[in-house]
Amino acid sequence: MSSLLEQPAVKEPPGAGLGVKRNYGPRYSLPMGTWFTVFFLAPIIIIVIYSFLSRGLHGGVIWEFSLDAYRSLTNTAFLIIIRRTFYVAVISTIITILIALPCGYFMARSKFQTILLLLIIIPFWTNFLIRVFAWMLILGNNGFINQLLLHFNLIGDHLPLMYNQRAVILVSVYMYLPYAILPLYANIDKFDFSLLEAARDLGAGKLSSIVRVLLPNIRSGLLTAVLFTFIPIFGAYAIPQLVGGLDSYMLGNIIADQVLRSRNWPLASSISIVITLVTTLGVLLMMSLQRREAASAKGTVDVTEAVTATEAAW
Repeated sequence: MSSLLEQPAVKEPPGAGLGVKRNYGPRYSLPMGTWFTVFFLAPIIIIVIYSFLSRGLHGGVIWEFSLDAYRSLTNTAFLIIIRRTFYVAVISTIITILIALPCGYFMARSKFQTILLLLIIIPFWTNFLIRVFAWMLILGNNGFINQLLLHFNLIGDHLPLMYNQRAVILVSVYMYLPYAILPLYANIDKFDFSLLEAARDLGAGKLSSIVRVLLPNIRSGLLTAVLFTFIPIFGAYAIPQLVGGLDSYMLGNIIADQVLRSRNWPLASSISIVITLVTTLGVLLMMSLQRREAASAKGTVDVTEAVTATEAAW
């Protein structure tokens, strides 16, 4: 009888009884952590330190504490350039979002999503500067638009399409439009379009249903599109340098001039810190809104489950 109750012994794997679990996370994250530390964190620390140092006579820095670089940012000329940079970045972002929203909506409702995504991604296959030079050929005095209008005698002289703020905004919108379309498409594609139909059945118009139903549900994608557009335009250098003029001199151009021409490294570092703080605040805002949205969605699910359980109990 005792032999029947006996069970075969289970052979435990080696080290199973020790109760020790090896954590390989630090080993796996070491290469990526080293990469970010060397190529991201270390340069930012250097820039922060340089911004609080004195300017060298022939370039470089003098290792003595100084706030002259930050005092220079309160100069009227710098304040005008900061305001101009904000203006160009905000206007470009608004235009980009207004174009990206219908594009993302159409892509989400289309049966040819793969083809449309390919068309959005194709510009990334071409170098950034090549695309800017292409716009210079289109907008220049001897460019495609002016030559076409002159050929049909629609204008008597060349239109000033280049070297102004309008050219910077136009090229910026073109360059960063895919960065706005992709996150909006990803969010709209997950949206339940029956909610729009329900809103219309209740008397809401097409525009009203989109504003009151669609936009609140794609808030995270909308904010991501805004940040992906505003941040790079705010720190842009190549576009205002190539297609802009005196009225489109921006913070990125000041940084390049202070490093290469004036050799004022502390001032260039302080401007870089300002741009970094603006972008960091934008990212923190996005993260905060995403947490609130996730908490709100979780609360809605909990209430729905509670109501369902109560109805089932009755």
